[in-house]
Amino acid sequence: MALTKLITDLIDGSLGTDWQATPKTANFTAVAGEGYFVDTTSIAITVTLPSSPTTGNEVSIIDYGANAGTNNITITSSDNIEGASDDLTLSTDKVSKTLVYSDATKGWLIANDGAGYSAPDLIVDYLVVAGGGSGGGNVGSGYSGGGGGGAGGLRTSYGSTSGGGASAESPLPLTTATNYTVTVGASGSEQTQGNSSTFNTVTSTGGGFGGKFTGYGAGDGGSGGGAPGWDSNYADYPGSGTTNQGYDGGRSFASASDGAGGGGGASAVGSNSNVASGGNGGAGLAVSITGSSVTYAGGGGGGGYNTGTGGSGGSGGGGNGGGSNQSPTNGAVNTGGGGGGAWSSSTASRSGGSGVVILRYPSAYTITETTSPSVLTFTTATDGSDKVTTFTAGENGTIQFS
Repeated sequence: MALTKLITDLIDGSLGTDWQATPKTANFTAVAGEGYFVDTTSIAITVTLPSSPTTGNEVSIIDYGANAGTNNITITSSDNIEGASDDLTLSTDKVSKTLVYSDATKGWLIANDGAGYSAPDLIVDYLVVAGGGSGGGNVGSGYSGGGGGGAGGLRTSYGSTSGGGASAESPLPLTTATNYTVTVGASGSEQTQGNSSTFNTVTSTGGGFGGKFTGYGAGDGGSGGGAPGWDSNYADYPGSGTTNQGYDGGRSFASASDGAGGGGGASAVGSNSNVASGGNGGAGLAVSITGSSVTYAGGGGGGGYNTGTGGSGGSGGGGNGGGSNQSPTNGAVNTGGGGGGAWSSSTASRSGGSGVVILRYPSAYTITETTSPSVLTFTTATDGSDKVTTFTAGENGTIQFS
């Protein structure tokens, strides 16, 4: 089976490589199973292959700076390379090699040989936040609250953490003169999920809607919607969040005179209701990709029962839940915050906040929309040696770096 998988991987070129996002600019020792962007713009670099390899171990190298013809990449090993003890020297611009260890006789063999690989031109950090889900409403003459809307899913490569308690993801190595798709997810209106946001291969899922009294359960999403109040069928079933994007919504109690659960946020579960009071929305996540710390993707507060108070929206744009003499509020625009839940049949729940896509990249490059006619709304600022482009609206637009 191992040999069959190796042959299959060699044919399709995948080899299960874990590409390292940060280019290498000095000599280093490779780790089996990893791929490296090697930048010899300033100096020649030596790559030492792993010691004590086993059959099927692999290492991939790409000339990131397109300068290997001037400053060579030398691959060295205590084992043979192509059956000889000599080092392997890469001396062609944009060269790429994938080496797979065979046995003690042949050692490391070249599986893929790219003499003219189109190396990435730049590394791009991203924040992709989907639209928040709506809060839950109320049906009939009852006063039990609707659940808070779940926040839009949050995925980011900037900083140390991403949504749902995950570690930050890897930045994207991209090329100029290539179209990349951007969609900014719209908010969810009553009893609807927020829309997904996308940049290239990164998609964040729209927030789940809050449960609605009576008979309407909470929705799943990037973060889950809160459960409705006073509803024995759905009180213990808030919406579920998406792994590595957001958290679940809060529960309510199945008894009368009960508020609703808060919607989940990017960094916390929505709170359960507290008797007549609605649960607070789960907290969002602070990200500094723009150069300043901004919190995104807070859950919406659950609606209260009759004279009870609504839950507070989670930090990061979550809307407040409704309560006696207290109207629910929308999730904040371009935060992906969930909408606040209603508290009676005479008040409507509120919409979630729209999402946002933010890209951070070297200031030598410029983003241009290539969609015709244009559909994207965006602005660009400079922070230190980087540019930061913020997309606030638009679906299925395309951009290029130049």
